[in-house]
Amino acid sequence: MADVVYRTFRPGDGARLVDLIAAAQPADPVSPEWFAENVLLDTNFDPAGLIIADSGDPARGAGGLLGFVYAVRARQTVGIPVDPDGGWITIGGVHPGERNSGIGGELIERAKDFLRAAGSRWVNFSGYPPAYFLPGLDADRYPDGLRLLERHGFRTMSKPVAMDFGLATYATPDDVIERQRDREAEGYVVTPAQADDLPDVISFAAGEMAPDWGEAVRQAVVRHGRPDRVVLVRDPQAEVVGFATYAAYRGLRERFGPIGVRETRRGLGLGKILLHATLRRMRAEGLHGAWFLWTGPESPAGRLYLQTGFAVTRTFHVMQADLA
Repeated sequence: MADVVYRTFRPGDGARLVDLIAAAQPADPVSPEWFAENVLLDTNFDPAGLIIADSGDPARGAGGLLGFVYAVRARQTVGIPVDPDGGWITIGGVHPGERNSGIGGELIERAKDFLRAAGSRWVNFSGYPPAYFLPGLDADRYPDGLRLLERHGFRTMSKPVAMDFGLATYATPDDVIERQRDREAEGYVVTPAQADDLPDVISFAAGEMAPDWGEAVRQAVVRHGRPDRVVLVRDPQAEVVGFATYAAYRGLRERFGPIGVRETRRGLGLGKILLHATLRRMRAEGLHGAWFLWTGPESPAGRLYLQTGFAVTRTFHVMQADLA
């Protein structure tokens, strides 16, 4: 469009971008604080990767902004290793009144050019480990977004799901109580963490589960000072072999996870014990629900959640395009 200028981020754009997100993805608005944390204060933020379609007319779009995309490449990480060949698009959108005008496609291609020039070999439209809003694209809510990405070379790599669980009438099942007693009789210890436990938990989470999980635990306790929101299990040799937590992301108390058990100790019911021990603590805080954003529906964890009574609420497309 001849009346649209494509430019990079500059001071003064933040509030209008938050308004643009609310219009472009009405099911997923973000607060100014959340936008600042996940974009502007990201260790790898580069203004050149925050690309904006600007009409210059305050009466159009969101104060003149018609669309945007945020692309990032992880040059630096803090406790979270990220594939150096990769690039990510974590958020973007076009104002509803400006769709089907070519703006979305132009933004995607400019984001790809930015990442390609920075050395990325591929780009994911998905959760970027240090800071993301959603695991991927919700095609049920944004079907036009799926078609747009597919036209520009993106293909779906996986379909993680989000789940929710009601806590208002929650009570720990008898079979879980019985199983925990059996494991404790064998020498396992299931307990809320104290500060002294955290180095072991963080090392286990980062080294044996996922690199970003250890950092999630560390940051949550640093921010909110609640090590007891981490539940851990030690084996008879006193080694941490599993953990679960909640309120780890942005201090959202009803957000459950992450949770993990050492591979060699699976099959003993430790994951189920940890899950219910954490739900019990969440209910004791007066919470009425537990939810999380990302699991494989056919994974062992996904099956455990479904057996417990969690319900799938959203499905996301994790998408990737080649930049070679």
